[in-house]
Amino acid sequence: MPGTTSTAPGAPGAGTSTGAPHPRRWIALAVIAVSQLMVVLDATIVNIALPQAQADLGITDANRQWVITAYTLAFGGLLLLGGRIADYWGRKRTFLVGMVGFALASALGGLATSGEMLFAARALQGAFGALLAPAALALLTVLFTEATERAKAFAVYGAIAGGGSAVGLLLGGVLTEYADWRWCLLVNIPVAAVAIAFAIPLVPESRAHGNTRYDVPGAVVVTAGLVSLVYGFTKAAEDGWDATATLGFIAAGVVLLAAFVVIELRSNHPLLPLRIILDRNRGGAYLASTLIGAGLFGAFLFLTFYFQVVLQYKPLEAGLASLPVTVGVLIAAGGASQLMPKVGAKPLMVGGAVLAAVAMLTLTQIDVDTSFLTLLLPAQVILGMGLGFTFVPLSSLALVGVPEHDAGAASATLNATQQIGGSLGTALLNTFYTSAVAAYLVGRAPNPVTQVEALVHGYRVAFAWGAALIVLAGLVTLVLVKVRKEDIPAGNAVPMG
Repeated sequence: MPGTTSTAPGAPGAGTSTGAPHPRRWIALAVIAVSQLMVVLDATIVNIALPQAQADLGITDANRQWVITAYTLAFGGLLLLGGRIADYWGRKRTFLVGMVGFALASALGGLATSGEMLFAARALQGAFGALLAPAALALLTVLFTEATERAKAFAVYGAIAGGGSAVGLLLGGVLTEYADWRWCLLVNIPVAAVAIAFAIPLVPESRAHGNTRYDVPGAVVVTAGLVSLVYGFTKAAEDGWDATATLGFIAAGVVLLAAFVVIELRSNHPLLPLRIILDRNRGGAYLASTLIGAGLFGAFLFLTFYFQVVLQYKPLEAGLASLPVTVGVLIAAGGASQLMPKVGAKPLMVGGAVLAAVAMLTLTQIDVDTSFLTLLLPAQVILGMGLGFTFVPLSSLALVGVPEHDAGAASATLNATQQIGGSLGTALLNTFYTSAVAAYLVGRAPNPVTQVEALVHGYRVAFAWGAALIVLAGLVTLVLVKVRKEDIPAGNAVPMG
């Protein structure tokens, strides 16, 4: 995360005067892993619960994407600031505040009586997650200083990040089907309580030295700009693309993002040092990450609704039916790690984009009674493989040629681009979906069969636009990324999630 990883004088752990490793570092790793699991779970567990939450709270199709985007916007927009706060305010203190805040926000969401209350709770979860996630990662860095041990610790962290989504799909299905969708949020409370109880005595405090000024204006402006863009996309679904409100919010979002660039150029302590993204290879990697996130996040949302609304799967069945994507990711991630030293990052990224686009185009062939085994299963496995082949080299490319003092910001920026891309993509694809459903129903008899056919048509349109975004990501990689395989050191990767 942003800033150095040195500990304060006398702090227990890697930075002690004796240089000895912290004696309880492996127990502390278990506590940190629980927090990471909670943050990762929260994305997929809510996806499975969303159809029932939408029906229970009366959320419209145009607005339902806020359950996802309120979280990802706050998380992605505040992630870099959260990393700096953790470094200078104290990583343990930030970790504990993030954990408490995440639990309280989860309670608010679980008790929500309206869509707006749920959206607000999700935004608070994202904000506290932006404190929690970088603090947890920074704690690992200071707890494990020996190379072999650090590799093992990051492997555990990465496995949680990768496997947590699958656990979320299953747990979300179980809780929604056998308890209530609200427990998909309320379950965070006991998990956080256990983690806090162990973290207080076991996790050491550490902080970085130096100037502790924060780029709060930059964080506020970039988050406001992204929210304005997403709201503009949402208004397009309700009022049309040429409506005054639609154009106004989109224009305001663009202006605010331009203002963010100006702020970063003039700030002595920028949230995002622009030198990080102006490098051709890293800039291309970040842009590709944003576009792929935009194409894929929406796909996961629409698959959930297709399984539960059209195919009438129960929540647990929908969770199980979504697991092939995770299987594909695990297969490709292992293969990509082996292939990257031989072929380099660029061929894997382009190949991953092609696989993901093919999968999305395959999903445009769904119907009201599509077979899971013959179409949905292979399409999801291929989609997961495309994701794995893309993001493993992306995580390495993010650190190529980055000075040590910018390494945290570079890795955090990559994670932020995924979240921000997912936010914008989910809103945009949901708008295309609602517009396609409305257009399909024009001139057709309003009966249950037609309604279901209209939903399927909307899903097809969303998948097609998702494929287009992923193809664009592949073209960006082809044009901008020029890194050679020998330019990426072995093991140069950042934990994803």
